[in-house]
This record gives sequence, structure tokens and C-alpha cells, in this order.
Amino acid sequence: MKTNTQTLLKDSAAVRWLTLLLVSLTMFTAYVAADIFSPLKPLLEQENLWNSTEFGWFGSSYSMFNVFLGMLIFGGLILDRKGIRFSGLLACVLMVVGIGVKYWALNTPLFTPDTKIWFFGDEIKKEVFWVIMGYATYGVGAEVAGITVSKAIVKWFTGKTLALAMGLQLSLARLGSAAALIFSPMIVNKFHDVSVPVLVALIMLVLGLLLFIVYCVYDKRLDKQIKESSAEEEESFNVKDVKSIITNPGFWLIALLCVMFYSAIFPFLKYAADLMVNKFNVAPELAGIIPGMLPFGCIILTPLFGTIYDKIGHGADLMILGAVIITCVHVLFAAPFVTYWVIAVILMVFLGIGFAMVPAAMWPSLAKIIPQRQYGTAIALTFFVQNIGLWGMPLLIGKVLDKYCINPDYGVVEGVAKYNYTLPMLIFVAVCVIAIFIALGIKILDKKKGYGLQVANIKK
Repeated sequence: MKTNTQTLLKDSAAVRWLTLLLVSLTMFTAYVAADIFSPLKPLLEQENLWNSTEFGWFGSSYSMFNVFLGMLIFGGLILDRKGIRFSGLLACVLMVVGIGVKYWALNTPLFTPDTKIWFFGDEIKKEVFWVIMGYATYGVGAEVAGITVSKAIVKWFTGKTLALAMGLQLSLARLGSAAALIFSPMIVNKFHDVSVPVLVALIMLVLGLLLFIVYCVYDKRLDKQIKESSAEEEESFNVKDVKSIITNPGFWLIALLCVMFYSAIFPFLKYAADLMVNKFNVAPELAGIIPGMLPFGCIILTPLFGTIYDKIGHGADLMILGAVIITCVHVLFAAPFVTYWVIAVILMVFLGIGFAMVPAAMWPSLAKIIPQRQYGTAIALTFFVQNIGLWGMPLLIGKVLDKYCINPDYGVVEGVAKYNYTLPMLIFVAVCVIAIFIALGIKILDKKKGYGLQVANIKK
């Protein structure tokens, strides 16, 4: 019988950081696929004759199955009952299938711009419909992959550099977003086909699946050690634990901050390239470069803020400050007099600071509020609430653009409209202001409940 002094696999720094690299690269491929279409709105309007409402439905479809079919909640339950390996492999397969359907829809000769279908009150092209179905399937896989990787990091890094590990994972994943935002329009410009970037994303997702299989080898060995040792015996997850999660006020404040914060970031990135074209007069094939700068700040700053949280604490303060920063940035993006592209670059840098600061503190804070055995379901429920915003916001912005924001001085030229983005940016500002108040509420609740959000993560 092994004793409590047995050295576990995760006690090896080399193995621990290797597993982090494997799951981070898997999420890198997922983020490439997530944002590969984000900078292509002007080109989709020009080449495939999409309109803003159709693009809005596409952006919202990422969360459609997660919200209306509750797939993300099921994913969390599966994660806590079946484990990291099963849910992670399932997630990777769903991502590959979803992007495969999206690529097929863009290449099938069955669909022309004239073949349309009614979809929840809007007439959209059949091509768009099947792109939506593919992206919605991918969205289930991507979100389940996200919660799986988060639980994997908690499993390997609790009591050590947890926030730093989460920050590094987010950094590498967002490098995938940067690559998609920058290179996707360039690929289309070279091949004159919007489906080619999707094919690139599909190939990368297959590689991500293979990397996760390698991770599973190490995860299985660790589970075997834990089972043989009394070092980490822990009560298994019970479905009744869901009640303890949803009655925890700290969970709800984190979930609400999550939905508001990410609703002001990810849907914005879906339209950021179009904003650069319409407000800052950037060429469509270069429009993804400025939004593509956003993740680069996160690559450096998320681990930095994670290290601050690990060693010093002040998790609640980091969330408040990050929410204030993104609010100020969106206010300036909404200002009609801000039209010079250099200012857009500066604002994107500051948006990257806020984008790094909040998640670096938010996800480790959830791990303090919720027991580890419940963490998979808790983060799944958090992602479910987040997905409501990720579903509603892109669709809202698309409809607002079509109905209220077509610039009358330009109208529609060669099927492409010129948009005034002031109103959509004010919507993002309103969401950010709510996020500030929620972050303040988290700090107040932490003082009452003693979650330890202001305390360093590293145990001495």
C-alpha cells in the first residue's frame, strides 16, 4: 500500500508544465477556429452577399445549442461524472465535426445566394443556415473543451501556481485568436475563397485532437497514482451538489461578471474588423490586423496578472480595475470624433490590458469559491450564463446595424453597406458599466463570506 508521502506525477514540475502545454495548444487550435470568420464580415458581404443580420446569426450560433438545448450544462455534468479524458475527447470530436460542416456548407454547389430559408423570423441563405448549424456544433465542443481544460489545470496546479497556469493557457489560446484575426483576411485575399481559412482551422483542430490524446496518457497515469494513494481522497461529485452551486451567491456574481465581461469582448471582436473598415477607413484585407493585436497584450499580461494574484492576491481588485478599463475603451470607440487608425491601435492595446486582467483573476477566484469536485459543473453553469450573452449580443448588434446604422451618406454600394458604429458601441458601453458594479459586488461579498479572493493563491 502506498503512503501519503508518495510523489505524484503532478509533483514533477516538468510533467505539470508539459500537460499545461498540451491542453493549451489544444485550446489554441480551438480559438483559431472560433475567430477565423470574425474579420471576414466585409468580405462575406462582398463575396457571398451576406448581410449584417446573417452575420449576426452566425456569430450568435456559437452559443445556440449551448443555451437552448442546455448542452453546456450536460457537458459539465459529464465532465464531473466521466472525467477529463472522456469529456475532452468528446469536445475535440465535436469541434472537428462542426467546422467540417461549416467548410462543407461554404463549398457545396447546392447553395446559391438565391436559395433561402426562414430562420426564427428572418430570411437567410441556406449557406448561412448550414454554417450556423456547423458553428453551433463547434460551439458545444469548444465550450466543453474550455471547461475541461480549466478543470485539468485546477487538477494539476491547485496549491501551486494556479492563476499563472490559467493565465498562460489563456495567453496561448488567445494567440490563436490573434492568428485568425490577422491572417484570415490575407488568406482570403490570396485564394479569393472565404472557405480556405475554414479548411486551415479544420486541419488545426485535428492536430488539437491528437495533442489532447497525448495529454490523456499523462492524466490516466496521474489518476492511477491518486487511486492507489490515500494522498488525495475526495468525495466524488453528486448531482445534488448542483443545488449547493446555484445557491452560492459568489458563484452567481462570478457568472454574471463573466457574461457581461465576455459579451463586451468576444462579440466586439466579431465586428471589430468591420468597425475598422467603416469608422477608421482600414482596407478590408488589412482590417483584422488591429483587432488581432488585442490577444498579444493578453499573452504577456494575463500570466503577469496571474502571478500577481498567486503571490500577492487582490483578485477582486483586479476584476474591478479590468472592468473599468474596458468601459473606458468602449466609450472612446463610441466617440464620433475618434476616427484616426492610430487611436484605434492604442485603444486596442488598452482593451488587451482589461481583457487580460479580469480572466486572470476571475477563473482562479471561482476555484476558491467552489470545491474541486464541483468545479466542472460550476464552470459549466458559468459558461452557460456566459453563452446567453454570447448568443444574444452578436445577433443584437447585427440587427441594430441593419436597421439603424446604415450610413445614409453612402447607402449600399455593390452589395456592401457603410455603417455608423456609434450605437453598437454604446450598447457595449452599457454592458461594461454593469460589469463594474458586479465586480464591486464580488469584493463586498468576499469580505462577508471570506472566500479569500484578496489572498494569494500560493500556499506557504
